[in-house]
Amino acid sequence: MNGKFIVFEGPDGSGKTTILKNIKELLINEGYDIETVREPGGTAISEKIREIIIDNDHKEMSAKTESLLFAASRAQLVAEKIMPDLDKGKIILSDRFVLSSLTYQGVGRDLGVDQVAMINDFATAGLRPDLTIFFNLDYKTALTRKRANFTADRLESEDFDFHKKIFDAYLDVADKYKEEIKTVDASQSIDEVTDQVYKLIKELLEV
Repeated sequence: MNGKFIVFEGPDGSGKTTILKNIKELLINEGYDIETVREPGGTAISEKIREIIIDNDHKEMSAKTESLLFAASRAQLVAEKIMPDLDKGKIILSDRFVLSSLTYQGVGRDLGVDQVAMINDFATAGLRPDLTIFFNLDYKTALTRKRANFTADRLESEDFDFHKKIFDAYLDVADKYKEEIKTVDASQSIDEVTDQVYKLIKELLEV
């Protein structure tokens, strides 16, 4: 496996999806072979699972079902796209990965981080990102921004208490694993955040 797997993480509305697109364009212009994926989703099967997960009509979905569906979507993405592209030497930029499940389902849904990690270790065959970038933006600011620009899905529609638990979990994990997870200040302008992220990725690629 010669490629690099880079994951963008953070609360809904933190700007990571916009920055990912900017970074993709910058790296392609420099001649890098780039693929981008999103979670849940990224393949035909995974996108169908995504529709089930985020559908606002599915409010009765249990926490365990939600966690297993995320893992199922991820398993298909890893098997069908991520691993083959890494073997081809490509750089993959992913909008979310396992850390999202650890925070959203492990902490937010009170399923337990260890239990959710076990499910996802099986789903991903233990795949780990080469770099995870955490977009640090206060959950209220991020969620208000997201709801102002898009129709909130089932998870985004959860109350602020739910999203606070997730944000606090992100902060805790990012502090504990500073070598694996790099934090950027997502409260800055798009250009400033793009520059921060670009520098972190270039450091990885130029080693």
